[in-house]
Amino acid sequence: MKKIGVYLVVFFCFKFSIGQSNRWQQHVNYTINVDVDTITNRFNGTEKLVYQNNSNEKLDKVFYHLYWNAFQPNSSMDARSRELGKNTINGRQDWDGRVKDRISKLKENEIGYQKIKSLKMNGVTQPFVYHETILEVNLTKAILPNTAVVFEMEFEAQVPLQVRRSGRDNPQTGVRYSMSQWYPKICEFDEEGWHPTPYVAREFYGVWGDFDVTIKIDKSFKLGGTGILVNANEIGWGYDIPNSALKPCATPKRTWHFKGLNIHDFVWAADPDYKHIVRKVKNGPELHVLYNYPVEDLKKDSDWTKVADAAVKVLPYIEKNFGKYPYPQYSFIQGGDGGMEYPMATLISGPSLGTVFHEWMHSWYQMMLGTNESLYSWMDEGFTTYAEDLVSAYYNQKKPIEEYTDALKKNPTNENLKKVIQSLPEEHSGSYDSYFSLIKSKLDEPMCTHADHYNSNFAYSINSYSKGEVFLAQLGYIVGEKTRDSILLNYYKQWRFKHPNANDFIRVAEKTSKIQLDWYKEFWIHSTKTIDYSIDSIWSENEFTNIRLKRIGQMPMPIDLEITFNNQDKELHSIPLNLMFGNKQLNAKDFKEEEWRWTHPTYLLKIKRNISEIKAIEIDPSKLMADVDRSNNIVLLNP
Repeated sequence: MKKIGVYLVVFFCFKFSIGQSNRWQQHVNYTINVDVDTITNRFNGTEKLVYQNNSNEKLDKVFYHLYWNAFQPNSSMDARSRELGKNTINGRQDWDGRVKDRISKLKENEIGYQKIKSLKMNGVTQPFVYHETILEVNLTKAILPNTAVVFEMEFEAQVPLQVRRSGRDNPQTGVRYSMSQWYPKICEFDEEGWHPTPYVAREFYGVWGDFDVTIKIDKSFKLGGTGILVNANEIGWGYDIPNSALKPCATPKRTWHFKGLNIHDFVWAADPDYKHIVRKVKNGPELHVLYNYPVEDLKKDSDWTKVADAAVKVLPYIEKNFGKYPYPQYSFIQGGDGGMEYPMATLISGPSLGTVFHEWMHSWYQMMLGTNESLYSWMDEGFTTYAEDLVSAYYNQKKPIEEYTDALKKNPTNENLKKVIQSLPEEHSGSYDSYFSLIKSKLDEPMCTHADHYNSNFAYSINSYSKGEVFLAQLGYIVGEKTRDSILLNYYKQWRFKHPNANDFIRVAEKTSKIQLDWYKEFWIHSTKTIDYSIDSIWSENEFTNIRLKRIGQMPMPIDLEITFNNQDKELHSIPLNLMFGNKQLNAKDFKEEEWRWTHPTYLLKIKRNISEIKAIEIDPSKLMADVDRSNNIVLLNP
């Protein structure tokens, strides 16, 4: 109990010292109590929600998410999955492989649902209407600006068979309950209005606040989740002291009590056979790993021990490059259907370190920065994938490009693989490769597309994860990699706990780099225009060499041009784009050239060296510029 008291005081001070912003945002305080019947897989619950309206608007209605109503035959999630599955891309049906048509086959005792038994605001019963996964509440009295109200709700729910993210009796993991999206969650209201986004496929957006959650469940079950366990002394099982046993319980059901502060969601999982590993990071959080596996699965305890140890190893690197982890706890919990992030916890189906690093980095690029994932999925998944790549490389001491070169060693005659390798940078190579494959498919859509509105799962996945990662890697090409790294830290410091959007990030990047970047957002995010530059021609003129460059693609970019001489000396010529109104910092020996006006398809560079001295000329030797055709980026003059 002493531990939680210290945490509350310290975090309260931390929260309000950095959490303020000129932009208002709503605040919530949840108190949730549920009683779980593990025979029927149902539970009853009460939810008290203190809702603070910090906007300048009068609210005459509110909305709640009822996510589990998606797990019923002919739901929007079911219909959308089956419709996309009718399309075939690269020889595969384009539905989410975890959903497919499984929802349509759920039986009455396998479906999920959340039903509201009563709802009151300040003691007065409120009328409401179901819209499948959204509850519309038409208030009897409006919530005035800068006032708080108390909603009190009674609800019941049935845990669906494991299909997507949440559910019970997962046949792959053997985990009994993966409890995500399990409570009625009030929708976000921000400067753009209400966001009652139906649960069709993906992505969430929630209100910052505090959660006090009490779960009553059969005493044989062991739990992990968001927040810290307030009654650790009653539970034991490593939560109180290392390696302690689960304490005896005199009643058929045991009560677990969790609290989490300044978060925007809450997840928990339960299984009678969970095992528990705890690691305490010096001057850092307590890390928990909970796992279970079916008898027929031969995974060893060491696989999950490695998860705990790897997390301890990489945390200093993460905090140095992406910012301090502010919470006192984090849990890696086996459950769900792959990997899914939540505040202070993640559900992962297995001990893959790539998934572990990805989901943990979501604590930065979603759990602390809290963008609207539906509108800015690339800021959520793309930034996280970018960070995952760097963390994985740090842990493995291996650059991503080595995966491709290792494959070539096994198959040295694969000419196509050779061409692919020649087009990829050393870092983030997998995402560049995926982005190029999307362009070739002709299925690309603007990255600003709503996450549920893509025409294909294929385009959503590559745009959100891969093209989003390329956005940051390529930003390093534009402003300089050290500057890009500073941008990420400044973004974290300025916008954590504040729901930033794309323009907020761009403004941080502009202030940090002293370069205008609105053009980059417009071309890369709001269009499907591609980058393609070429070395058009080279000729001598007295003691000078003329190099004419040509923009073939529709997206303009600054150009780094490297000239290699016969004696192996190199010169880098940096050609800024006129829309930048500046240039990245260069090394002392590099050359800054006149800007290239984006309206002009060609650019002439004149250097005072004889053409006979030049061995090779290459556009962007870093390969960080996502040029869709690098075959015309290099010319060998005296090979």
